[in-house]
Amino acid sequence: MALRLSTGLRNKLLSTGSFKETLADGVIRIFPGVQPTTADDAEGATHLAQITLGSGTFTAGQAASGLEFGTAAGGILSKNTGEVWSGVAATSGTAGWFRFYANDLATGASTDTARFDGSISTSGAQLNMSSTAITAGATTTIDSFTITFPAS
Repeated sequence: MALRLSTGLRNKLLSTGSFKETLADGVIRIFPGVQPTTADDAEGATHLAQITLGSGTFTAGQAASGLEFGTAAGGILSKNTGEVWSGVAATSGTAGWFRFYANDLATGASTDTARFDGSISTSGAQLNMSSTAITAGATTTIDSFTITFPAS
């Protein structure tokens, strides 16, 4: 299954900025259950963990602890290799999907905000993790994260 881009993200990519710029200093939230039909939909669940730079405290609208992408090559954009993307889980559960939010961390239903969703599994998903079990108080680290834009 492909990533689900919000209407706001698609509009920004088509009119004002790059994917990397639009999502600079963003965060990832990991959720249980099934991802919403579109990235415009509300989350529908409380997140299990929030992934930031080095498990740091994130404040919407500020760059500190936000996630960065590296340089694109061959149509692929990966997490910045110099960064540790991690977060301490707030609650326990089974990871089912994630949402990558722009720096504004706009939650809830919206067709204006830039964000995208993807599935989580141990293989064959947009975000593959060694285990989908999330435990409250434990740190979850994302070692690899890539976005591929197809040629056709």
